[in-house]
Amino acid sequence: MAELKLSESKDLTRIERIGAHSHIRGLGLDSTLEPRVTSEGLVGQLPARKAAGVILQMIKDGKIAGRGVLIAGQPGTGKTAIAMGLAKSLGHETPFAMLSGSEIFSLEMSKTEALMQAFRRAIGVRIKEEAEVIEGEVVEIQVDRPAVAGAASKTGKLTLKTTDMETVYDLGTKMIEALSKEKVQSGDVIAIDKASGKITKLGRSFSRSRDYDAMGPHTKFVQCPDGELQKRKEVVHCVTLHEIDVINSRTQGFLALFTGDTGEIRAEVREQIDTKVAEWREEGKAEIVPGVLFIDEVHMLDVECFSFLNRALENEMAPILVVATNRGHTRIRGTNYRSPHGMPIDLLDRLLIIATQPYTEEEISKILEIRCQEEDVEMTEEAKVLLTKIASETSLRYAINLINSSALACQRRKAKSVEMEDVSRVYQLFLDVKRSTQYLMEYQNQYMFNAVPGVEVNEDENADMIA
Repeated sequence: MAELKLSESKDLTRIERIGAHSHIRGLGLDSTLEPRVTSEGLVGQLPARKAAGVILQMIKDGKIAGRGVLIAGQPGTGKTAIAMGLAKSLGHETPFAMLSGSEIFSLEMSKTEALMQAFRRAIGVRIKEEAEVIEGEVVEIQVDRPAVAGAASKTGKLTLKTTDMETVYDLGTKMIEALSKEKVQSGDVIAIDKASGKITKLGRSFSRSRDYDAMGPHTKFVQCPDGELQKRKEVVHCVTLHEIDVINSRTQGFLALFTGDTGEIRAEVREQIDTKVAEWREEGKAEIVPGVLFIDEVHMLDVECFSFLNRALENEMAPILVVATNRGHTRIRGTNYRSPHGMPIDLLDRLLIIATQPYTEEEISKILEIRCQEEDVEMTEEAKVLLTKIASETSLRYAINLINSSALACQRRKAKSVEMEDVSRVYQLFLDVKRSTQYLMEYQNQYMFNAVPGVEVNEDENADMIA
């Protein structure tokens, strides 16, 4: 008898690119908003995370709309990580828009228009409407197929039941195709929107739970609906103001939502939309959900953008503005004036400032361990100690970049876990900022256009090199 060979099945449910902050799951707070030492991908920065937790609670309560928060600290102290944790903690219904300060100057639109679109992406509108829905458990599906292909359209009958009643519905071709597409079978609990004909599979009835062995492990069981089959349900749609702007912009239309090429939207369109949304709010059909706009590298904005932010924060439908910078006392872009964090004083007065502190050696070790798990790299304890020491003497970002490089060096010698020699090898191959600067100082005369102060360069030698 021939031996059966089963093909190897691979789990492809989690296919995602590992990014710098892909390990962040939230702010790592308990129910009393106290930060845990290590939780949800975040390590240390307890005062900053506690402050972000207070902001998070105020956002959820709707008490901080039109306010601003500045996260300031040295490079590599987790400013963007805290902002990402804030976004994950807010959930899917609260809009979160993110952009970098330098993006504003590379878009094919004015700076103020780019900021306005970003603001309106961060403001959600929860629209409520009532819809007639047929909801029940499928008892039987009968499809009458024509004897000759193409002779007539398919027809059939669908039997649905609740705990109180059972009804048979006649099916047309479109409904049969929709049922086939959703793979509906007897025992499934479904909901059919009467207006659009859309079919939603809610799960499998508990009465069929004995058939569990014949189903996949992800099968969801639900109770059989009670009462009438036809019900009026309140349906909630969550969209952003920017999406409404794009759909109502005649020059672009709704297709711009897929292409991303929205262009500039006229102020008249926005005014009409704001008026309509205000009417919906008065009628109880809609409510505003102030989201979060996160601007990283905010020091890259110029004085015109800062003036726009000042005015935009005073609007009644403004989102929560969260900005981050790693600059100290520096020049405001577009002026000759110096200011803390490169931002005007009048805007700084509006912001709640959260400061981040440099990580301790123990915290660096925990962060590197989390990154090793995220990148699926096995590393010995001695290698982790060496990597922690490198991070303390150079920077955390440099050490994180060495993790994957060390894993490749480990693969080359066909070992299972990264050891000290692998880390030492990649440390010698790739320079950090300090060693690179030292190298430049030693060989500065051999580089073109050298401008190190206090070093005299022979112009004749430069001319000979260029010739």
